[in-house]
Amino acid sequence: MDVDQVTQIDFFALAPELAVLGASLLVLLIELFLHGPRKRFVNPIAVLGVLVAFGFVVALSVDGTERAAFGEMFVVDSYALAFKGFFLAVALFVLLTSYRYFSEIRTYQGEYYFLMLSAFLGMMLMTSARDLVMLFIALELVSIPGFVMAGLRKFDLRSNEGAMKFFLIGVLSASVLLFGLSIVYGFTGTTSLAGVAASLEGAEATPLLLAATLFVITGFGFKVSAVPFHFWAPDTYEGAPIPVAAFLSVASKAAGFAGLLQVTFVAFEPLADVWAPVLGVIAILTMTLGNLTALTQTQMVRLLSYSSVAHAGYLLVPFAVVQPGATALNADAFSAVLIYLFAYGAMNIGAFAVVTAVARRHPGRRITDYAGLGSRSPGLAVALTLFLVSLGGIPPLVGFIAKLAVFFVAVEAGTTLGIVLAAAVAINTVISLVYYLRIARVMWMEEATDPEPVRPGLALGFTVGGLTVVTVALFVLAPLLWGAADRAVLVAGG
Repeated sequence: MDVDQVTQIDFFALAPELAVLGASLLVLLIELFLHGPRKRFVNPIAVLGVLVAFGFVVALSVDGTERAAFGEMFVVDSYALAFKGFFLAVALFVLLTSYRYFSEIRTYQGEYYFLMLSAFLGMMLMTSARDLVMLFIALELVSIPGFVMAGLRKFDLRSNEGAMKFFLIGVLSASVLLFGLSIVYGFTGTTSLAGVAASLEGAEATPLLLAATLFVITGFGFKVSAVPFHFWAPDTYEGAPIPVAAFLSVASKAAGFAGLLQVTFVAFEPLADVWAPVLGVIAILTMTLGNLTALTQTQMVRLLSYSSVAHAGYLLVPFAVVQPGATALNADAFSAVLIYLFAYGAMNIGAFAVVTAVARRHPGRRITDYAGLGSRSPGLAVALTLFLVSLGGIPPLVGFIAKLAVFFVAVEAGTTLGIVLAAAVAINTVISLVYYLRIARVMWMEEATDPEPVRPGLALGFTVGGLTVVTVALFVLAPLLWGAADRAVLVAGG
């Protein structure tokens, strides 16, 4: 690699990342000079940094020029910009959800926002990474702040337990992933995603190479909480502050899928005959176990955590139908993953935002705490009902479009595995409606035990209202959503 290629930096290409980096350092510095209730003012600084970064993403999109830095290890293209915009939108809503929560506990303000922005910086770097080394570094930049944020309630034993499980499983997954990547490098002699794909084209699938591929898939399986690597998620989500649980269930999971997309659809596409059936089995197990376990939950965050596991299963379906050299099918599968991720982000963060509002009066976060919410806080009840129904895949909400996308791509594959996956999606969608509608029944049909209305506040109210609009509007604007996903496709040979 030419040294000049590495040392010449296109700062416009890096502008969104630099904006988030600057905001993360600024909140950590300014918080040192704020005391008591004034510490809450670091939140608007973090929000401003995210908005500036989003502005740079829009500018790069309007510019339309594909840019690269660091010897093309870092690339800004339509795929990267689509994911950067998604992650920054998620960051905005997570930060707005965090304002109410952390303003009330009045502690960890600077540290929390620094860690949160650092994690989103890692996500943005990951979407532009076209090299295995940069991909791994970005993934760890996402994971390490998550370990700390999950344990911020340090005097709560559940938080300690969840953070420790998350840390130990995260370290294990990183080790397995790095081991697999090192074998791939030894076999191909390159860390470039395109270079790995070219080296694997027509290569003999030796047992060591197949093992390396499965190691990499396993490493990402931990990151996205797929079965059987999911067991850390429920305890971690329950013990973490609710905004952190929202971050882990949406942003951190999406980051794992962003990395998995690049590794499987680009670098390992020639070996799809090996890893796709494995991911098919994992997809069926993940969605089924997640939904069946969610049926038994009585605590809201744990129910949403198992729901998140189930949605990881739906997201894995398009991966399982990838075929070597089938550019059109693989592009459709890639689009289906993007559509599902964008829809899932709006639905799930909205649900966690409502949980954050209700948890102020009901810190136990039990499902029974939502009894009568429709009579005492009808706005929140309507919003949560829409989020839950959308998560269940009922029209006219964006969740229906997401389920339809993964269902159609499974049928389009025309294989036995594809038909089985499509049937599994349909059956599990029906199962999930049982527990989603059970919550709606509690809100609208049971008598309130607490007559006091739930007041979310300005920031949280804006989050809930905004995501409610997005959840409905994306169904109406489904062709635009589908078109945006098609333009962001990143597949070998495409």
